[in-house]
Amino acid sequence: MSNLLTYIIFLPLVGSILLLLLNRERVTAIKTIGIALSVLTFIVSLLLYFGFDSENPGIQFVHKVSWISSLNVSYSVGVDGLSILLVMLTTFLTPIALLSSWKSIEKRVKEYTIMILLLETGMLGVFCALDMFLFYVFWEAMLIPMYFIIGIWGGGNRIYAAIKFFIYTMFGSLLMLIAIIWLGYYASTQPNGQFTTDLMQLYSIGPTIPLTIQSWMFLAFTLSFAIKVPLFPFHTWLPDAHVEAPTAGSVILAGVLLKMGTYGLLRFSMPLFPDATMKFMPYIAALAVIGIIYGALVSMVQTDIKKLVAYSSVSHLGFVVLGMFSLTEEGIQGAIIQMINHGLSTGALFLIVGMIYERRHTREISEFGGLAKVMPIFSTFFMIVSLSSIGLPGLNGFVGEFLILLGSFNSPFLNQWFTILSATGVIFAAVYLLWMYQRVIFGKVTNPLNQNLLDLSKREIAVLVPVLVFIVWIGIYPNTFLKQSASTTKKIVSIVTQKPLPRLAATEQSVKLGNTQGK
Repeated sequence: MSNLLTYIIFLPLVGSILLLLLNRERVTAIKTIGIALSVLTFIVSLLLYFGFDSENPGIQFVHKVSWISSLNVSYSVGVDGLSILLVMLTTFLTPIALLSSWKSIEKRVKEYTIMILLLETGMLGVFCALDMFLFYVFWEAMLIPMYFIIGIWGGGNRIYAAIKFFIYTMFGSLLMLIAIIWLGYYASTQPNGQFTTDLMQLYSIGPTIPLTIQSWMFLAFTLSFAIKVPLFPFHTWLPDAHVEAPTAGSVILAGVLLKMGTYGLLRFSMPLFPDATMKFMPYIAALAVIGIIYGALVSMVQTDIKKLVAYSSVSHLGFVVLGMFSLTEEGIQGAIIQMINHGLSTGALFLIVGMIYERRHTREISEFGGLAKVMPIFSTFFMIVSLSSIGLPGLNGFVGEFLILLGSFNSPFLNQWFTILSATGVIFAAVYLLWMYQRVIFGKVTNPLNQNLLDLSKREIAVLVPVLVFIVWIGIYPNTFLKQSASTTKKIVSIVTQKPLPRLAATEQSVKLGNTQGK
C-alpha cells in the first residue's frame, strides 16, 4: 500500500501517454479511454479513502525515495486529513469534466483529453507532495495544461485570459520559489544542519525562525497562494479565465485549482510560520471579509451568467480564508469542508451554464426567461444547485458557512465584527443567485429561440446526478467527511496558536505514524 499514492498520481499521466499512441481520427475511442482512465483513477483513490485512518493526525500512505541527494531533495508523498478530501474531489470531478465535454469539444479532441489528464496528475501531486521542491514542480506542471486548455479551447478572448492567468500565477510561483530556497538555506545554518526541502523537517525549523525573517517568508508564500485562491485584491485574473475557459476548464478551475491556494495556506504558510501567521492574521481576515462582500456585490450586477458564477467564487472563497484565519477548530473544519462544497456547487453551476450555452450559444441573462416550461428537468437541477450555493439548510453549503461563521465568531483572535460583516455575504448570495434564477427560469418565454430548446439528455443527467448526491449527502450527514479532517485540524490549531502540543514531538510522531500507516 505504500506505493498506492504514487499509482493514483501518475495513472492519468500514463493514460495521456497511451492516448499519444492513438490516431487522432479515432475521436470516440479517445474520449472513451480518457473518461475510463479518469474513472479508474477515482476507483483506485477510493482504496486510499477507505484505508485512511481519520483518528491519526499524521501523514499516511507515505512513499519517499531519494531524488537529488546533494540537495537533500526527495520524491516524498503522503496524505493527511487536510489533503485526503481534496484528492478525492480531484479524482471525482475529472471524469465528470471529461464527460461534460463529450459534445462541446470538437477540435483537437486528442490533445484536449491529454491536457485534462496531465492537469489531473499535476493537481494530485500538489495535494500529496511532502517535499517543497516536489510541490513546486507539480505546482508549475499543472499551470501548463491549464494555460493550453484556456488558450486553445476557450472563447473569443481566450488568448488574453490564458496569458493573464499564466502571468499572475507565475509571478506568485517565483515568490514561493525564493521563499523555498531561503527556508532550505536557513535549515543549513542550524547546528548540524543541511539544506533541505523536506516538509517534515522544515515543520520543526520554520517556527524557530526570527519573526522578521519569518514575516518575509510568510508573505512570499501567502502572496503566491492568495493569487491562486484568489483573495481580494488579487482576483482580477479569475473572471477572465472562467468566462473564456471551456466548461470542463471552468469546472476544474473552480473545483480544484482554486483550492490549491487555500490548501497552501493551511499546509505551508500557517504551520511553518506560526508567529507571522498571528501577526498578519487580522489583515488577511479583513481582506477575506472585503472579498466576501465585494464578490457578492459585483455578482449582483453581472449580465452574463458565467461571469456571475465566477465572481461568486471570490465571495465564497473569502469565507474559506476567513474560517482558516479564525484559528479555531470549527473555523478550519468549516473551511476544509467548504473547499469541497465550493468545488461541488460551483462546479455544478458551471456545468449547467455550459449546458444552456451549448443550446443557445449565449450566456446573457436577458436572452432567457420561462425555461421552466421548456426545460423542467434542467430547471430542477439548476434550482437545487443554486440553493446549495446560497447555503440552504439541508444542502452542503450551509454546513461549511455555519462552521466558518461559528468559528470566526468564537475566535479569541478576531473581533466579532468580522463575522457580522461576512454574514451579509450569505444574504447577498441569496439575492444574486435567486434573482438570476428568477430571470432565467420563470416568467413567459418571450424569446422565440427558447421555445423549442431540448431538455437535458441522459448524458447530461449522468453528469449532474453524482454531484447532486454529494451536495445532499454533505448537507444531511456531513460527519462522513468532517471526521476525516478533525484530528488534522486540531493539530494545525495547536501548532499555530502554540498550545501545549510540542511541535517537534508532534511532527516526529506524525511521520512515524504516517510511515506505519503507509506500510
